[in-house]
Amino acid sequence: MTRLLTAAATAVSLLGLAAAPALANGKEHYIAIHVDQNDPHVMNMALNNAKNVEAYYKSKGDSVTVEVVAYGPGLNMLVAGKSPVADRVAQMSLAMDHLRFSACNNTLQAMQKKVGHPVKLLSEAQVVPSGVVRLTELQEEGYSYVRP
Repeated sequence: MTRLLTAAATAVSLLGLAAAPALANGKEHYIAIHVDQNDPHVMNMALNNAKNVEAYYKSKGDSVTVEVVAYGPGLNMLVAGKSPVADRVAQMSLAMDHLRFSACNNTLQAMQKKVGHPVKLLSEAQVVPSGVVRLTELQEEGYSYVRP
């Protein structure tokens, strides 16, 4: 009986030690990146942040979900025919499974009113009611906030 209990305790101990590294790997991370400037440097920095974060966590065996939220002058990042980073947005969307681009509807409506016609967004963009509200929601959901 003592041998059986010792063997069971050893097995539990070994299983605990074997499971510890598995628990350390596979962590999920959530990043919200804020773009509110019509500046190609800022837009590229935001995309670099997304790419670098994904590469880092992937090398650790973790996963990351990144959402780039654009509003105000930063919405130009997601406007078809105007975005200085349209090619990178398209390429990165194909390369990164958990990358989303959110476009502020408040800003979109203001742009359309100003130019007097519909403004077309990149196909990768999803329209959200408000960029600020979206960033707030993401932070409330546990996303880390990054502003390049």
